[in-house]
Amino acid sequence: MTRIAVSSRAAELPDLSDVLARRISVLGSTGSIGKNTLDVVAHARKVYGEDALPIEALTAQSNAEMLAAQARKFRPRVVAIGDAPARERLKDMLTGTGIEVGAGREAVIAAAARPSEVVMMAIVGAAALEPALAAVRRGATVALANKECIVAGGALLQDAIVCSGAAVIPVDSEHNAIFQVLNGGSADDVARVTLTASGGPFREWPLERMKAATPEQAIAHPNWSMGKKNSLDSATLMNKGLELIEAHYLFGISPSRLGVVVHPQSIVHCLVAYADGTTLAHLSMPDMRTPIAHAIAWPRRIAGPSPGLDLASVKALTFEAPDADKFPCLGLAEHCLRMGGRAPTILNAANEIAVEAFLGRRIGFLDIARVVEETLAAENAWNGPAFDLDSILATDRWARDTAGGVCARIVA
Repeated sequence: MTRIAVSSRAAELPDLSDVLARRISVLGSTGSIGKNTLDVVAHARKVYGEDALPIEALTAQSNAEMLAAQARKFRPRVVAIGDAPARERLKDMLTGTGIEVGAGREAVIAAAARPSEVVMMAIVGAAALEPALAAVRRGATVALANKECIVAGGALLQDAIVCSGAAVIPVDSEHNAIFQVLNGGSADDVARVTLTASGGPFREWPLERMKAATPEQAIAHPNWSMGKKNSLDSATLMNKGLELIEAHYLFGISPSRLGVVVHPQSIVHCLVAYADGTTLAHLSMPDMRTPIAHAIAWPRRIAGPSPGLDLASVKALTFEAPDADKFPCLGLAEHCLRMGGRAPTILNAANEIAVEAFLGRRIGFLDIARVVEETLAAENAWNGPAFDLDSILATDRWARDTAGGVCARIVA
């Protein structure tokens, strides 16, 4: 199958001055990945000069105050906020700056279409699909930190990339690691790719205790600093299941050659085993600024703010198999990966609804997998492929409505 990620081996290395002159758009700038991206930019400006990595656009969903503060510091040409009623408040905060202000879903999509060389796709959830398509269709380099748009619309993105010649550089730590380890090699030479999972906060909890887990406990990730949704997906291991689907589309690796191992230290981010018996691993500290800096500067490398790896202080690296009984979301995702078609789109949408319900204390932690499983089992769930945007969005809406109904029954 066609791979989404561009070959990690560049034909010619650009001058570092050209890399530092790249204009960057950060979509989802007030979230965890967005803030880390701007931290990388700020560090680059300290090292290379205040003109390094100019900002074209910043977008956020609702945090107008933080978006305005970022805009005043980084001076983008345009900002856009998804929450349309917040436009006037944002505009007032940016009076006199000359920065263009937009609002609503269309304004966020328009920001993705602006002429920047690199688009950091840091929007959370399936809401990233349409902006990602806008960036891909104009041939931009997309630093992809959103797994859900690949899961929901991987085939659609593949077609758009083929037509436009856009480059996609994965930012998720595991996929960025695979990208670097493959180094432009053929997936045909790969015997197996193994993604690592920390195991989340409940790795050592018994099932009975997990039933009573609170949202605060579930989002307390032991290693990574992430937003609520990604942290909760880590607690259920759904994030790892979504990442398997993402790896399939990004690198063209068949489901039978993809796997997961629990690695509590989060130092090894992937293991790539080759046909000759060689296994290569990618190691770094658990800091998202490392893959962000790599994606922004690829195929060069720039100084980043992340600490280096000191294995002597880490002392031990351990690995174990994931517990399928305690973390059924992983198995559900693996099943959808094998099924293909609309299954991954339904999986992702149902999970987003279940996560929202749990964070709102309307269902229990173990009910998240139940909501996803019952949505997948609903009538017509496997009704053929979804290759165009309208059918993907329709499938997404159906799955959200169905999952919402399951949540309501659980509450009742």
